[in-house]
Amino acid sequence: MLSNVFLKTLRDQRRSMVWWTTGLVAITMLTVLFYPSIKDSPELDDLLGDEDSIMRAFVGDVPDLTSPEGFLNSQLYFLLAPILLLVFAISAGSGAVAGEEEKGSLDLLFSHPVRRASVVLHKLAAMIVAILGLSFVLWLTVVVGALIVDMDIGMVRVAEATLSAALLASLFGALALALGCATGKRGMTIGVSGAVTVLTYFINALRPVADAIDPARFVSPFYYYIDADPISNGLDPVHALAMMAATVLLALAAVVTFERRDIAV
Repeated sequence: MLSNVFLKTLRDQRRSMVWWTTGLVAITMLTVLFYPSIKDSPELDDLLGDEDSIMRAFVGDVPDLTSPEGFLNSQLYFLLAPILLLVFAISAGSGAVAGEEEKGSLDLLFSHPVRRASVVLHKLAAMIVAILGLSFVLWLTVVVGALIVDMDIGMVRVAEATLSAALLASLFGALALALGCATGKRGMTIGVSGAVTVLTYFINALRPVADAIDPARFVSPFYYYIDADPISNGLDPVHALAMMAATVLLALAAVVTFERRDIAV
């Protein structure tokens, strides 16, 4: 198993994936089951009637909270779903190399005939597979919950919004991996990745209430994740490609820095 870093990484994640899956299902299902108490309350739309309402930073620029698309965007896809996937991705990305380096397990890993670049790419692939697995669970839970509460929402549109969230998580996971490969310090990697996540989130989230921030939207991955409203309009291929391109560039940076750095084993 050690000769295949990809499979070993997936094997090592199996227990945590069970807990992540359980928690994701519980939180998502509870959120969707809350819909019947919202759909017949049009007065809730008045909460966002003011274009300068700070609430838009936490539920998005949603014109209709009581519609299926507006409800899922505001209560799940704008903040909750990406947070869950991002926490997992940053944790996995920071632990992929930096975590093993701090534990001293890289010594065992490199006692086998594996290249550094191969280790980084296998770790990245395992992380992305895990993110896609959790995203499938998220999608399936939303679909089942929608059937239970008779929510009129298309499964394909939900899948596209979920895929966009998976691309966002993969990008930040790759960022954490690159920082871990460059520094070998997991704590620092988590801190910096978390700070970048919060900063770029608010750059995008505060755009509706702060016009001065709007020109900076293109530097925020959250803009490419949610601005096109994939649950209503479908996944924007340009935005999806932008997130994938950033992930590839971060992966290359991870490989280059890890190849050149002296590691502590």
